[in-house]
Amino acid sequence: MTDAASPQAPARPAKPARRRTRATVLRVLPALLLVALALAGPWIAPHAVDAPVAAPYAEPGADAVLGGDQLGRDVLSRLLAGGRDLVLSSLLVAVLVTATAAVLGAIGAVRPLIGRAVERIADVLMLLPAVLGILLVTLSWPDGGRLAVVAAAVALGVPYAVRLAAGAAAPLAATGYVEAAQAGGERLGHLVLREILPNLRATLLALFGLRFVAAVYLVATAGFLQVGPQPPAADWALMIRENSAGILLNPWAVVAPSAAIGLLALSVNLAAAALAPQTGRKAVPVL
Repeated sequence: MTDAASPQAPARPAKPARRRTRATVLRVLPALLLVALALAGPWIAPHAVDAPVAAPYAEPGADAVLGGDQLGRDVLSRLLAGGRDLVLSSLLVAVLVTATAAVLGAIGAVRPLIGRAVERIADVLMLLPAVLGILLVTLSWPDGGRLAVVAAAVALGVPYAVRLAAGAAAPLAATGYVEAAQAGGERLGHLVLREILPNLRATLLALFGLRFVAAVYLVATAGFLQVGPQPPAADWALMIRENSAGILLNPWAVVAPSAAIGLLALSVNLAAAALAPQTGRKAVPVL
């Protein structure tokens, strides 16, 4: 006879959970490796970034694995040393834009009058082209350097981000627990920081990834326009500008920094999307 109190079958969701964890790690790992390489690059570069080691636009060889640039400097060394400032600036811009937009969007959702004013200001600022905004800020602040570029990128990024954050926060502000907190006399800071923002984690992580990509674009554009780093600094965008004339002689001087910028933006965006909490409907296990 079969025992009525037979042991239950082992839970099935363990393997799918492990697969999801493995997939998340695989999507996050490239971003971590690339960011770590960019940050540690100046210390592992085989040559000094300003020392000629080959002929101008020399082909790859033993002394220069990726060849030489327009002055004969090692492309690999400048590639390793040229990503740290771009990564740090883009991370700073993405954090500031996401945090500012999240707070303003949550405040606007709880206080509709403030929200309408923020949206109108954002609509006006969104009309300003990105390149023109960078030039206006950096040229009016000639000694600002990288800080001026970061300030311009934050000012240009917040208007787009705040509309998304406000749209995600509005349904939360109309829920029962937020209304109950308001009726209980909770202050605005409590409503924003304790009731709304913790429930926007998935949206804010996705927004952070998008803002990082936009920050890479803006910071790289500033470097290409030479309104941020100046020669002979090692910078990926500056490398593209300086070596574009010799792309047929040594393509690596342009292709390598271009690929690095694209891979950096793509990998961090994928990592942010992988880390975002899954808010979709859960599958019902078969009994």
